[in-house]
This record gives sequence, C-alpha cells and structure tokens, in this order.
Amino acid sequence: MGRFVFLDRDGTINDDPGYVYRVEDYALLAGVVDALVALRDGGYRFAIVTNQSGIGRGLYTLDDFWRYQNHLLADLRARGIEIEATYVCPHQLADACACRKPSPLHLFRARDELGADLAASWVIGDHVSDVELGVRAGARSILVRTGHGEEERLRLGSGAGHPVVDDLRAAARYVLSAETSR
Repeated sequence: MGRFVFLDRDGTINDDPGYVYRVEDYALLAGVVDALVALRDGGYRFAIVTNQSGIGRGLYTLDDFWRYQNHLLADLRARGIEIEATYVCPHQLADACACRKPSPLHLFRARDELGADLAASWVIGDHVSDVELGVRAGARSILVRTGHGEEERLRLGSGAGHPVVDDLRAAARYVLSAETSR
C-alpha cells in the first residue's frame, strides 16, 4: 500500500480562470513543481481527482479535457514528477452521479487500482468538496487558498480541524512536517 497525495487540478496545480481546457491557457501555479518534488522525495505518489462540470454543460468535450490533461502530465513528467492516474468526473452537480467530489468513489478506485493506503494519504484542493472527499475516504485533507480556496475557506467555517494554507508549497510543508511529528 502506498502513500498518495490526491490533488485537485484547477486552482491547486494550475491557474483557474474558469472552465480550464485550452492548452494555450496552461499555466502552473507558482511553487507547484517545488512542492511536488518535495512530496515525491518524501515518499508520496500522486493522482489527480477533478470535477469537470464544463464537459457536462457542453462547454468543452472529454477530448478537450484530455488534450489539456495530457499536456499537464507531460510537463510534470519532464520535470521529474509522475502523476500515476487521473480521475475525472465529467458531470454537472444536477446529474447526481456517483463520481463527483466529494464522493469517495475515485479514491476507492485508487486504493484498488494503485494500492493507495488511504489512511496514510492526503487530499489537497481549493474547494470544500476536496476536504470532504478526504474525510469520506478516510484520508487527511488540506484546503489551499489558491484558486477558489479563499472563498471556500469561508464555507469551511472553523475548518473542522482541517488545515488551510496559502498554496501547494505550504501544503507540502504541512504534510511533510505532519509525517515527521508522528
């Protein structure tokens, strides 16, 4: 069983101007590569878990999503970072599907397909649904203030014991310090 960091994509790893799917709009957020390298060197593996309601709304296609996603994966791979899997929900909230975060379906798939030890893993993202995903799957969660994180922090209320940090770099420091204090 492996320790994973399950990453939200838009607003956590890359810039999120809204409905991200065009390769020409691709931009990693500051510090993302350093954060992922530190986590990788700390023994973590990676998967992306992302809601993409723009597909269900007809704003872009699943092929558009994968074109952007493959560009992101290739860029990270060129920097020494391997994302082992991408789990995507293409549905709208109104579709009431089983795969939309905060449903733990994708994390359970990662447990079964990748050997993820959910109790030793983290979910990092810029929405309350990312925090709830971790809770529902038995992992720990961190909310980042990038992307929609600042407004989502207000929805989180007191935080219910979940850390809220500035960005992925701060999240990596938190994860690694939590591991050394165990």
